[in-house]
Amino acid sequence: MLTVRFWGVRGSLPTPGIDTVIYGGNTSCLEIRADERLIIVDLGSGARPLGDWLAANDLKKYGKIKAEIFLSHTHWDHIMGFPMFSPVYIPGTELKITGPVSLENESLKSIIGNQLSYQYWPVREEELAAKIEYSQIKETTLDLGDGLTVKSKFLNHPIFCLGFRFFYKEKSIATVFDHEPYRNLFTSEKDDEAAQKEGEIAAAEENERMKQFIKDADIVIHDAQYTKTEYVKRVGWGHSSYDQSVQLTEDANVKKLVFYHHEPQHTDKELEQIENEYAQANPNIEIIMAKEGLTLQA
Repeated sequence: MLTVRFWGVRGSLPTPGIDTVIYGGNTSCLEIRADERLIIVDLGSGARPLGDWLAANDLKKYGKIKAEIFLSHTHWDHIMGFPMFSPVYIPGTELKITGPVSLENESLKSIIGNQLSYQYWPVREEELAAKIEYSQIKETTLDLGDGLTVKSKFLNHPIFCLGFRFFYKEKSIATVFDHEPYRNLFTSEKDDEAAQKEGEIAAAEENERMKQFIKDADIVIHDAQYTKTEYVKRVGWGHSSYDQSVQLTEDANVKKLVFYHHEPQHTDKELEQIENEYAQANPNIEIIMAKEGLTLQA
């Protein structure tokens, strides 16, 4: 059985308060289970409640916490929960953290670990009790054993960012955040006709690769931070609109689309309205607004 549970669904920064109680205010964190195997995608502030739950349940059930963690990228809202992820302080914990290569020469280990310096946090990295292994990847397919595989794909974001697709027992779940559709960057009057044509072809090819990456997936969890009106003012920020995520997943014959990475200013009332609107307008695909605590089976 392949399932996903949502522990953090918000984008950019945590948003606690009376207007985010229903859908949640924690940033990106997913728990994926392939039967007994534990996979975590991103370590945003949602990693804190997930870690506490694992300490109270997995530790008791299995005698230790063992997880494979996949990071989409290292923007702070996707890694800020690491210092508060309680399993790192529990002896016997085994974590393998896999993420994209860095834009600079800094390693994934140093980017994550630098949060545990006295400038930011009272506990040093060398004081952690868990055994932690780091791995940096590009676009690839990894065999995780026991019939579980993961395929990675670079996304369109202002830093190296990976989407992941997990395959298990003929089911698959894909995560696509943070991502914006590729567009022609050579549309200025200063760009000659050949450059404009080449840019158009390149954007179309990359968007087709994205479609093939999620094609026929059982569940796609997709960046949908903006309304159509909001997106116009934020082109190039590396996030999608609801319409763009619907269009891509419908073209890819996806069975279930989950809107994810919610705009911090969107309230529970607004998210509920958006969910109802798009679910009714797009009967060919099941559309769900991500909500903390929600569990879905592929």
